[in-house]
Formats: sequence, C-alpha cells, structure tokens
Amino acid sequence: MSTDVIVTQNLSKTYGRPPLQVHALRETNLSIKQGDYIAIIGPSGSGKSTLMNLLGCLDKPSTGKIFIDGKDVSTLNEKELARIRREKIGFIFQKYNLIPTLNALENVELSMGFAGVDAQTRTKKAKQLLELVELSKRLTHKPSEMSGGEQQRVAIARALANNPSIILADEPTGNVDSKSGDNIMRILEAVNARGETIIVVTHNMAIAQRAKRVLRIQDGVVQEGHV
Repeated sequence: MSTDVIVTQNLSKTYGRPPLQVHALRETNLSIKQGDYIAIIGPSGSGKSTLMNLLGCLDKPSTGKIFIDGKDVSTLNEKELARIRREKIGFIFQKYNLIPTLNALENVELSMGFAGVDAQTRTKKAKQLLELVELSKRLTHKPSEMSGGEQQRVAIARALANNPSIILADEPTGNVDSKSGDNIMRILEAVNARGETIIVVTHNMAIAQRAKRVLRIQDGVVQEGHV
C-alpha cells in the first residue's frame, strides 16, 4: 500500500493584516501518496501558487501543518527547509530558471554539486538524465541556443538530479508549443511510472486530464475535483 509523502492539516496562508487581509489558502487538508500524479487547477489568483510554494517548502504556513515523509516541516528553520528541498523535492518552473551562462550538462550538474556529489558522478548522472529527456546531443548548448521545449526538458533533468520523491511542476508547458508540451508531459508520466510523485499546477485542461487526481482550488479553498 502506498505511503503518504505529503499530508497537510488545516493548512492556511494569509497575507497582510485586517481589514486588508488576503486569505490565499484556507484550512486545507490533503493526503498525497507516493506515486500520485496530481493536477492543481483553478483561476488566476485562486491560491494555486501559494499551495505549491507551501508544499515545496518555499514558504511557511500562517497556521496549520505540513508533513513530508512524516516530518512536520512547518516548524523547520530555513537551513533545514533547504535540505528538505534539496533531498526530497524537484522543481520545474514555467520560465525554466536555467542559468544562462551554463550549458545543459552544467545546469543539470549544479544541484548535485550543492548536494556534495563528486564531479565524476555528477557528470555521468547528468548525461544519463539528459539522455532520458532526449537531449543527449545538446549537452554543450546553453539556454539561448535551445528552444523553449528543450530548455524545459533540461529543467526536468535538473529536477531529477538528486533523486527526489516529489516533483512539483508549475505550469511546465506554459511557455512551449503544443507538440513540445505533449513531449514534456510524456516524460513526466514516465517519471511517475517509476514511482515518483508528480504535482502539476496548470491552466491547461488537456494537461489536467492526464493526471490521476485533480485538485480544484477557488478563493483559497481546495477540493477534490474533476476536469
């Protein structure tokens, strides 16, 4: 039976102070299991990015708790949160967030360097990951020399570098054409088939339909939904 990788208890996030307080997320209770493939959908400003940032330990809740692999991360300091992000979570962003002065291989190696992996192992694994995303012929190309779809595939390889159990993808197909978008989702589905947990924030209903579960968020309230 699959174990819970993320559990939230009455998770809330507010910004500002009364009377100008914004309730970005309201008392959210979620259970996300190892191997889940979840799409989070909802209109702009509904709280999708807030939820993603909390699940990814990029932000702290105002109230409530988040457990990752059974550990309450809502009480951790920044150094401890950075370790959780490095060891357990892979991030894929809409705008790729690649370092422009580094080539594809170097971009994928970078996070492994921060994790203390030796140079030879880093290079070998980065090459394997770029082969996985069908970029083995683009190792020495910098972001400016690649298409949007290629840059996003480099970002996927980078997200997988430290063997995370959770992949958080924020609009991963938002800046690419439909063919590249399909290719990106096919790669993520293959990663999910290996057992990693995939959580995708998307406006694209066709992307959401490919997920095993859909969470719909409106005015900070999260509900199990369907497309």
